Amino acid sequence: MKKRNGFHLLSNEDGASLVELALVFPIFVLLLLGSVDFGRAYYLSTEVAGAAHAGALYGARNPTDTAGMTTAAQDDAPDVSTLSVQTPTYGCECADGSSYSANCGTIPIPSSCPNSIGVVYVVKVTVSAVYTPLLKFPGFNNSVTFYGFASMRSAGS
Repeated sequence: MKKRNGFHLLSNEDGASLVELALVFPIFVLLLLGSVDFGRAYYLSTEVAGAAHAGALYGARNPTDTAGMTTAAQDDAPDVSTLSVQTPTYGCECADGSSYSANCGTIPIPSSCPNSIGVVYVVKVTVSAVYTPLLKFPGFNNSVTFYGFASMRSAGS
């Protein structure tokens, strides 16, 4: 007669798959939500950069119409509810990007530019939007602000 000591119960694997699933499933859900959060953040950063570019592109053709630059930036990202456009600027600077003067009040003298390279007209647009992630982790910020900046040369006023 064979003696049973209770260890035969440990060799049974009937519920092992269910236990493994219970241990791994929360990790998969966190990975999935993290991927969705990252995708939403990437989308928002792309929208913000595109809105700044659209505002600057409009400003390159209409350099003194700052209200139009703001509208162009807002129209480029209509589904971003937290979009904020700072007041666009139109100014002058040396062709190498130094000595910027907002509103061309004091136009840089070409001789003050390095190598006397000349002066160009520039529009600058800055856009921001606040992103709130789906997952909230203790100790981390619950929102992130994305900034988009675009600068484009203009034909002048």
